[in-house]
Amino acid sequence: MRKYVIAILIVSIIAIFYRYGRSIYIPVLNKMSDKETVHSIQEELTTDVLDRLRNDLNQIGLKTLPDSISILAFKEEEILEVWAQVDDNNRLLKSYPFSANSGMLGPKLKEGDKQIPEGLYKIEYLNPNSSYHLSLKVSYPNDFDQKKTIEDGRTDIGSDIFIHGRDVTVGCIPLGDKAIEELFIMAATAIENNIAVIISPRDFRLNNNFPTVTSVGWSEELYKSIKMRLEDYKN
Repeated sequence: MRKYVIAILIVSIIAIFYRYGRSIYIPVLNKMSDKETVHSIQEELTTDVLDRLRNDLNQIGLKTLPDSISILAFKEEEILEVWAQVDDNNRLLKSYPFSANSGMLGPKLKEGDKQIPEGLYKIEYLNPNSSYHLSLKVSYPNDFDQKKTIEDGRTDIGSDIFIHGRDVTVGCIPLGDKAIEELFIMAATAIENNIAVIISPRDFRLNNNFPTVTSVGWSEELYKSIKMRLEDYKN
């Protein structure tokens, strides 16, 4: 009986690590294989990306890529913004349109609902071998998502949310290949300083009205926290 319990425990630990420990083992596996690495993508694309971003960087007083950025995504407007920290101030560096969208306004609640999550996240790791050209892993589900899942009695809330290239999605944020190259290189430069990601149903800096969400009773709590964080990003 004891051996049976130990075996179940080991399998459970492996399963949890496989699902939630990708930021640790994926970069290691890439280095051990012949696949691309973040470094190899940087070597290939950085010069070109710098040329593309030169005017945008100059406009906010930078001559090279920032070492601290934040990412803001707005589902209703279908816009992703990249903000750079310059002299302790957040400055809008670049805006990108979504190349596709899925779901509706409201948080992601379960695997397969095709919803783009809403909340305060971070970038966990960069994937240079994505099926969607390049991608950035968003830290969904966060603590708030998991807490509300338990309170609601829900299960299987999904995972594997990325910002990626191409022009198709079932709950992620696609930007197209040129845009994801720029974002990937910016993120590779800044990831050591943590990259905040705010995904909002709409831009509350322009429209204070919270969307009506009937599927849960805590959307106002979520939207108030998002709105408060967005106050840090105004030109």
